[in-house]
Amino acid sequence: MSQYFLGNAYHAPKQGEIEFLRKTLIEVDGQGNIQSLMDENHANYQSSIDTAEQEGTLTILQAGQYLLPGLIDLHIHAPQFPQLGKALHLPLEDWLQQCTFPLEARYQDEAFAANVYQKLVSTLLANGTTTGLYFATLHLEASTILAKTCLELGQRAFVGKLNMDNKAECPEFYCEENAEVSLETTIEFINRVKTMLGNDHQLVQPVITPRFIPSCSDQVLEGLGEIAEQTDCHIQTHCSESDWEHNYVIDRHGKTDSHSLNDFGLLTRHTILAHSNFISEDDCDVIQEKGAGIAHCPLSNYYFSNAVFPLRRALDRQMHVGLGTDISGGPSASIIENCRHAVHASRLREEGTNPALEQSQRGLAGSRIDFMEAFWCATRGGAIALDIPAGSFEVGHKFDAFIMDINAPNSNITAYDNYDDEMDILQKIISGAGRQNVMKTWVDGKLVYEQ
Repeated sequence: MSQYFLGNAYHAPKQGEIEFLRKTLIEVDGQGNIQSLMDENHANYQSSIDTAEQEGTLTILQAGQYLLPGLIDLHIHAPQFPQLGKALHLPLEDWLQQCTFPLEARYQDEAFAANVYQKLVSTLLANGTTTGLYFATLHLEASTILAKTCLELGQRAFVGKLNMDNKAECPEFYCEENAEVSLETTIEFINRVKTMLGNDHQLVQPVITPRFIPSCSDQVLEGLGEIAEQTDCHIQTHCSESDWEHNYVIDRHGKTDSHSLNDFGLLTRHTILAHSNFISEDDCDVIQEKGAGIAHCPLSNYYFSNAVFPLRRALDRQMHVGLGTDISGGPSASIIENCRHAVHASRLREEGTNPALEQSQRGLAGSRIDFMEAFWCATRGGAIALDIPAGSFEVGHKFDAFIMDINAPNSNITAYDNYDDEMDILQKIISGAGRQNVMKTWVDGKLVYEQ
């Protein structure tokens, strides 16, 4: 049976454009697909509302409530959730060696993994994140627990068991035994997720996940490229994130991350590259040629990359770009918060920050984005990067959505009649909304969170 949603909605079906759907009736079929959108002028508008009310299948948004497409997080380190907001004063190498790797090593404890992952996925759904792209750990069982947790809680998810076999760059206590084990457990994980009970419609999908080139031997990278070709799985990894990582790959392979990954068969239409702060125009060419996507993580870039990703350049080139929280390198689980930081980062890149320089010399002109483009990256842009029919309210798309209530208790958003128009309100949502404003979240038309 279909269900119906009546109220005001925002979405960004095209980059740089926002569409406000006023008093729109959205019909969703039993498989979670959007069947129709009717405005007040549609011939069946009122009769459909009346029938849905009688059948108890109508959700009506109240004053101050807006339906938004579900948020898409393209880069989450699931095992790092316990250290969210911690140790960010440390340099990246110290943060990894002293905090992150020891924490990730703990996931050999399956009970610990189950407890953390339940809290993580619940938190993301409560923040309106309907799709998550997850790095797990190198542990097969714990990675399987993460995939099962996403399925049980109803989140659309892409989950990857890490590959880390390069003993020269991985700590002894957190490194796979050898390349053979790394590849065998990857194949086993892919098979487990694809055949998981209740996952017939592949709400949760496996992802090939070399942590980054430094953590993997060439044998593993070659093997993963073959697995990708055989399975057509999504692929995720870090790309040109920091000066050290970017230069390490050049020294080892004589080429940048993008070209190296391409040579190993790991740059495809289903690849998501996290960060990519130091990519050149030549790198952009090969990434765009292959149709790969980029996960822009503005908060973690502040802390650990010492650089600002050229988002404006990527958008102008029509590259596939979405947003990532990079939990826990980014200290927030909210994609909405990362929307505003994406805007802030672009302004910093354009205006510059060194007061010792003349104004004309401080920044890079033409680098800014606005709230509309950030919102697009967080919704439809992320969906395009993942190649999924979501991120906007269009017939045939999945109904992944949440209710944003600007009048929720303790809300930081204020709106005034006869002063704020529809675009003002969306800008205020992007600038000030938090978890307290998310009332309900749906994935595939199923209610998965309610405040």
